[in-house]
Amino acid sequence: MDMAWLDVFRTVARLGSFTAAGERLGFTQSAISRQIATLEAELGTPLFDRLARGVRLTEHGRALLPHAEAMLERLDSTRRDLVALTELTAGRLRVGAFDSANAALVPAALAAFRAAHPDVAISLTEGLAAHLLDLLAEGAIDLALVASYTEPADTGEQFDFRPLMDDPVLVALPRGHRLARRRRLRLAELADEPWIAARRHAESTLLAACVRSGFQPRIEYTVAAWTAKLGLVAAGLGITLIPSLAARVTRPGIALIPLHPDGTPVRQVYTVTRRGRRVPPAAGAFAALLREGAG
Repeated sequence: MDMAWLDVFRTVARLGSFTAAGERLGFTQSAISRQIATLEAELGTPLFDRLARGVRLTEHGRALLPHAEAMLERLDSTRRDLVALTELTAGRLRVGAFDSANAALVPAALAAFRAAHPDVAISLTEGLAAHLLDLLAEGAIDLALVASYTEPADTGEQFDFRPLMDDPVLVALPRGHRLARRRRLRLAELADEPWIAARRHAESTLLAACVRSGFQPRIEYTVAAWTAKLGLVAAGLGITLIPSLAARVTRPGIALIPLHPDGTPVRQVYTVTRRGRRVPPAAGAFAALLREGAG
């Protein structure tokens, strides 16, 4: 059954005239008559008594009217909901991101998104790349931010990786450190310093760059969170390597020094979506805000 026929039927029932309904809907009287006749043939029963002046609902027509109105209202409601999703006046945004992206880049983009689209529900999940890609594959999030010091692993046909930005590593020193005023450092110059890292095994942390530079770093403190690492640095208890994304929210008492390009670990940050799936409008708009923030 064509929903347009029900709209014509509802209009004729309200106005009591094929001619008036045609004027309301932009059809000729004969076109309205044909559509009503087609609907009656579809249902196998007359819906109107044709009178000398206008038309009147039959008993079957009166029974159909509330159902037609309910179906048309449901259709109108569906259309409004779909338009709201497209225009971002409703819907949801589900993002997954790694910890240092959540220091400043993601919050700034979320704040801009919320200001522009206050009626879209937002959720944020933090995790490592493997976990976030699992969530994306399951459909639990719409967009993931991941970072890697190498090319993304072969994911077959499952994901689309879009480069967002480079994220070079900086050296975080106490403000009073003898090297804190340098414009650039080589890791080899820091071989005798006490270090702060997430784990004792340097090769499994950012300090693997120290090993590649020819020395085994002396790790004095092991803490996982960037806030804790920077707190120890500010207290003068050691130095650490920190991605530039995390450095966006550094604290007073810390000097951030770039490394020489020859020894700088640089990771690539990507936005990731499901390959072969249309990106939801909210996720597309949020990705654009991330690109602005990264730029």
